[in-house]
Amino acid sequence: MSDGLIDAPTSVIFGGVAVIGVAVALVGARRDLDDRTAPMAGLVAAFVFAVQMINFPVLPGVSGHLLGGALAAILVGPWVGALCVSIVLAVQALVFADGGLTALGANVTNMAFIGLAAGFLIALALRRLATRGRAGLVAVAFVAAFGNVVIASLGFVLEFAIGGDAAFSLGGVAATMVGLHALIGIGEGVITALTVTAVAGARPDLVYLLRGTARPLELRPSPLGSAS
Repeated sequence: MSDGLIDAPTSVIFGGVAVIGVAVALVGARRDLDDRTAPMAGLVAAFVFAVQMINFPVLPGVSGHLLGGALAAILVGPWVGALCVSIVLAVQALVFADGGLTALGANVTNMAFIGLAAGFLIALALRRLATRGRAGLVAVAFVAAFGNVVIASLGFVLEFAIGGDAAFSLGGVAATMVGLHALIGIGEGVITALTVTAVAGARPDLVYLLRGTARPLELRPSPLGSAS
């Protein structure tokens, strides 16, 4: 969302929520980041930045785009994933004027915390299915990414209900946001499923969601050159 879409008190409230969320994510990320996961986090942030540059107009002052939150959480965990998405949103607002500075806290809250948390919790709830093989992982990644996008759009609806322009019908805003983001969620689901399964096929140990589980047979690399 751009500047002026929600009033100043609402922007301040969600700016504070974002600051607290980033602080909590920093503490959690200290447990997850190491020499193996740090490069993956950098790649995830770069990928999220790239996909978020594709925008679709939704409402005056509002654009919809791929989020990448579920992808980040599945690959590097919720804490590191939240930091990756937060950094991307901050760079976009500060350098590319994509998203207003006064709305940065609300945008971070929606995309780096509400949507990402929803996507990760969906993936975590379906984790057993994800470990059964490639098809299960594809399904889980798709559903998590779809939920991530739709629920993040509901975060915007909540913020608009608190501090948005009363001239707009809240029901109309909600229907437009959720409807269009459901379509965006399908595209994000496909991209997330393809990306996660590609990483899992090559290095399942780098997929946060699969840590501590038996590696699915369909995701294991072929034992070329093994002794017979």
